[in-house]
Amino acid sequence: MTTGRSSDDNLFIFRLTKRLFHSDCRITDAFYENFVKMHYYPHMRLLLVEDEIDIQNFLRVSLQEAGYQVDVAADGKTAERLALENPFDILIVDLGLPDQDGISLILKLHQIGVRAPVLILSARRSVDDRVRGLEQGGDDYLTKPFALAELLARLRNLLKRNSPAANEATRLRVLDLELDLLRREASRGGDILQLTQQEFVLLEYLCRNAGRVVTRSMILDKVWGMRIQPDTNVVDVHIYRLRGKVDGKGQQPLIRTLRGVGYVLKDR
Repeated sequence: MTTGRSSDDNLFIFRLTKRLFHSDCRITDAFYENFVKMHYYPHMRLLLVEDEIDIQNFLRVSLQEAGYQVDVAADGKTAERLALENPFDILIVDLGLPDQDGISLILKLHQIGVRAPVLILSARRSVDDRVRGLEQGGDDYLTKPFALAELLARLRNLLKRNSPAANEATRLRVLDLELDLLRREASRGGDILQLTQQEFVLLEYLCRNAGRVVTRSMILDKVWGMRIQPDTNVVDVHIYRLRGKVDGKGQQPLIRTLRGVGYVLKDR
């Protein structure tokens, strides 16, 4: 039996997806072909780390049909070897691996110089699990069960966000605050800010909306991918920590709280 895996893993939406996409119905086949074309992203090399063979096989085939070159690993040791031997554009990492926790694997890959964005795939649904995954190396977090369309869309967004050739500015500047989107670094008045990955993503969202009020719900949706979490204080905690780093040396305060409304990054 695989260790570290929730029973929710076995309730995967692939059961439904297999019936939908792999029946003998001509209409279904046509639908699947059009679906793949909509999400086609060619010539990108992807490492899939997943130990459940049915899930691994289905994802491998689906991703290949979407244009990805896919390497697979069923454990952390194999994933480390493949990452050392090959340059990958993006990684999908399950947290419940047989030989180590997925978070430990992500941290090891970063230590050996792997800079490809990581999509965490897990049945662990709690806010704490998602926050931990994002703060300790994950660039996005998708819980099981999920729709294949959403997984492909999230991969596409991660590739766009991390591509030097993306049709967007590689730097954001608000007064004396500057974000380098390629290096994933932030500085204030020329001094580098020591931010976690999730703090950087939150600050990037505030910078892109500088001068506009963003609510807690908007931040949860765009930064954490959580649409309804009314009782969580994850936004307040991260804003507090971020404010301490951005506004913590006597500079003009940039991050303002509008009580009962939301937050705004001052742009003048």
